[in-house]
Amino acid sequence: MSARSLVHGRGEGSGLKLDDPLSFWGGFDSASGKVIDRFHPQHGVCLSGAVLFMERGRGSSSGASVLAEAIRLATAPAAIILLDEDAIITTGALVAQMLYGIDCPVVAIRDRAEWQRLYALPRLVVEAGAEEVLFTQPQ
Repeated sequence: MSARSLVHGRGEGSGLKLDDPLSFWGGFDSASGKVIDRFHPQHGVCLSGAVLFMERGRGSSSGASVLAEAIRLATAPAAIILLDEDAIITTGALVAQMLYGIDCPVVAIRDRAEWQRLYALPRLVVEAGAEEVLFTQPQ
């Protein structure tokens, strides 16, 4: 599999795929963990504890601070799996890891078919390390 660990760590949860990119700045409420962009197809959906699948992020660099705050508040996704590498999402997860010691692994998968296969699973464990990324189903 062609997966790259952007932020190391371990996360586990049910898969949740967003139909459109999301801007964490203005599109996500860090207090509730919900999508608040009223134009987003998944408006009102809670991302807390999910393994979030989205093609890419969208929007302002300020989104990194919103994601970091959500990680601190335990309202963020358990892990984020992208098709395209995203510096804003990566920065938010790295800041939370460095400041709060809380992991939210971020992984980029270059193979769309593999990405789709993974988000179809009912539950997923993501272990993103320096050398490899492992995806397993919990027992």
